[in-house]
Amino acid sequence: MKLAIAGATGLVGRKMLEVILEVGIQFDELILAASERSIGKEIEFKGETLKVVSMQSALDSKPDVVLFSAGGEASKEWAPKFAETGCYVIDNSSAWRMDKNVPLIVPEVNAEEITKDTKIIANPNCSTIQLVIALKPMQHIYGIKRLVISTYQSVTGSGIAGVSQMQDERDLIESSHKAYPHRIDKNVIPHGGDFLDNDYTSEEMKLVHETRKILSAPEMAITATVVRVPVTGGHSESVNIEFEREYDINEAKKLIGMMPGIVVMDFPMANLYPMPSMVENRNQVFVGRIRRDESIANGLNMWIVADNLRKGAATNAVQIAQYLVRMKFI
Repeated sequence: MKLAIAGATGLVGRKMLEVILEVGIQFDELILAASERSIGKEIEFKGETLKVVSMQSALDSKPDVVLFSAGGEASKEWAPKFAETGCYVIDNSSAWRMDKNVPLIVPEVNAEEITKDTKIIANPNCSTIQLVIALKPMQHIYGIKRLVISTYQSVTGSGIAGVSQMQDERDLIESSHKAYPHRIDKNVIPHGGDFLDNDYTSEEMKLVHETRKILSAPEMAITATVVRVPVTGGHSESVNIEFEREYDINEAKKLIGMMPGIVVMDFPMANLYPMPSMVENRNQVFVGRIRRDESIANGLNMWIVADNLRKGAATNAVQIAQYLVRMKFI
C-alpha cells in the first residue's frame, strides 16, 4: 500500500506521522507532500530521512490513500485529481465537509457511510468531532431538541501562527505575523474564523452545520459561541443539551462511558475533571462535569475536552484510513 500525506510539514501533518507510527498502519511506501515552499525539506520517520515532494509528484506516485492537511484551496484543487486515480482522499480542511456527495466522518459515529466507491472523505472540524462522539449515544436514546455550545479553543487550532503569536507575546517579542486581531496571551478572544452576515463566526456555524450532518438531524436547534484561549493541549467545550424525552442522569453517564473513544472523568468532589493539560497527546475524548440542568425539563450539562491536533484532526483521519484497510477497500 502506498500512503501519502499532503501538508506533511504543518502541525497536523506532523501529528499524523506520530499517530501512524503509534497505531502501526502497515504500508509499503510513504510519500510526504507539501506546498512549493516546503519541497525538499527533510522529515525523519522510523529512522529514515524522507524528502518532501510536490503535490504533482505525489499524484504521479499514485498512492492508495492520501491524508490531506494542506488547506482548503489546495484540497479543492488536488483532492479530485487524486480521487480520479482511484486514491482515497481523507481531507482535514473545510473544503468538502458540507458537500452532499461527500461523507463527513467520525468513525465511532458514522463510519458505515463510507463505501468502496467513496473516494473523498471529509474530516470534521476539531470541535465538532469531540462533540458528536459524546452526543451520539444519548441522541439515540433520548433524542436531542436543542444544543447550546461554548468552546474554549487552544491556540494550536490556529496552527503554527497561533502558537507563535502566544509565545512571542509571552517572550515580549513584537510578532509581525499574527493569527489573531488582539493579544492572546493572558486574554480570551470570542472570535474564531471570520464573522458572517448573521454575526456568528464561520467556526461557530461549522459546529451547527457539521453536527446536524453527522448526526443526520437537519432540524436540530443548535447555537454556538467560539472562544480562543491562551492554552495548548486541546479544545474544551461547555455543552448544554435539551432532550426530547425524560432521562436518567446515571443512565446518561453510562451511555457516554460506553461510547468507544470516550473517557469519563467525572469526580468533581475530588476535583477531577478534564482539562487541556491532561489530554495533550492523547487520542481519546474526555467528558466530565456531567450534571442535570435544573433550569429546564430534560436538560443536561457536560464538559468535553480533547487534543484538537489528535482526535480533532490527525487521529480521526488515521482512524478513517484504518477503517478503509479493515473493510478491505484498499
